Amino acid sequence: MSVTNPKNTSDHMANERTLLAWIRTSIGIIAFGFVIERFSLFMKQMTLIMGRTAMSLHSPAPGYSNMAGMVLVFVGTCLSLFAYIQFKISEKRIDEGVYRPSSLLYLLVTVTVVIVGVFLVLFLSAVS
Repeated sequence: MSVTNPKNTSDHMANERTLLAWIRTSIGIIAFGFVIERFSLFMKQMTLIMGRTAMSLHSPAPGYSNMAGMVLVFVGTCLSLFAYIQFKISEKRIDEGVYRPSSLLYLLVTVTVVIVGVFLVLFLSAVS
């Protein structure tokens, strides 16, 4: 890609840094989902090893950890896709000189984090 207007260079570089920040965030969400899902597998194995009676006092409703982990991996993957789309839209608008910030991606991430947070609070309150 060639830059037609050198004064837009810093804007494009800031756009790239923003994309990279969103990609790091999505990797973190994917990793967190993977850890939750693997922990679910660990708990299932421990239940089999120790017997159902020993673990039944401390285990929450079955399947929620697995589901939460898969949802977080999916959300992280979608976030990286949305971040790239937003990057390309911003890149085009910067080149045209009509850039206006869009808060759709920020709104989606905020709502998702709030929903996941509420779910985890309910999940952890069911455990204790």
